[in-house]
Amino acid sequence: MLLTGYTTASAQKDSTTASVPKDSVKATLPDSVTRILPKADSVAVADVRNIEKRNWATWTPDPKRALWLALVIPGGGQIYNRKYWKLPIFYGGMMGCVYALTWNNMMYRDYSQAYLDIMDSDPATQSYNKFLHLGAQITSQNEERYKKLFKSRKDKYRRWRDMSMFCLIGVYALSVIDAYVDAELSEFDISNDLSLKVAPTVIPGGSTFNSGSLENSAVGVNVGLRF
Repeated sequence: MLLTGYTTASAQKDSTTASVPKDSVKATLPDSVTRILPKADSVAVADVRNIEKRNWATWTPDPKRALWLALVIPGGGQIYNRKYWKLPIFYGGMMGCVYALTWNNMMYRDYSQAYLDIMDSDPATQSYNKFLHLGAQITSQNEERYKKLFKSRKDKYRRWRDMSMFCLIGVYALSVIDAYVDAELSEFDISNDLSLKVAPTVIPGGSTFNSGSLENSAVGVNVGLRF
């Protein structure tokens, strides 16, 4: 009996909830909620329409966003500005600087070790032999010359290594500046009336009281830029 009564009541409850229309449920909500729902639906529809109507031909980048993307990701500002043809230039410059930095650092360490080995008196440390020509040997007669040679090459590769580092930083900074300036100038209006007019003219000379006379005047060129 109890089980039968429970199933009957639950069936009546399900049929009651199924028969209630959505409009009546919405009518039972408070007025504040019913006022917000239509506005939220209209905003969602408007957002979808704006996304569908976006025209990439007239799209302009944001300079601040381009700046931050270029700072975080090398070349990110150029990708955001849709200037993909600039990527090989900056990436090629950065890779060249990285290669030069690696090579010069390797040569600097090798010549530094060779200079340290030739300066000490330990015969077991002779890493400088790999820099000698075939059949050449270091003797007491040419030892000073090789010491100066290894020291000068050590200093030279150290300067080149530091220069490669500064060049890498310069290329990276140039990519950031280019991304920001490109995004900033994307909204620069260049009208069809932009023209350059060059015409001969008479340049008056002398004081202001004799400006009407041609005695001290000169012939020149007048350049006018219209924009």
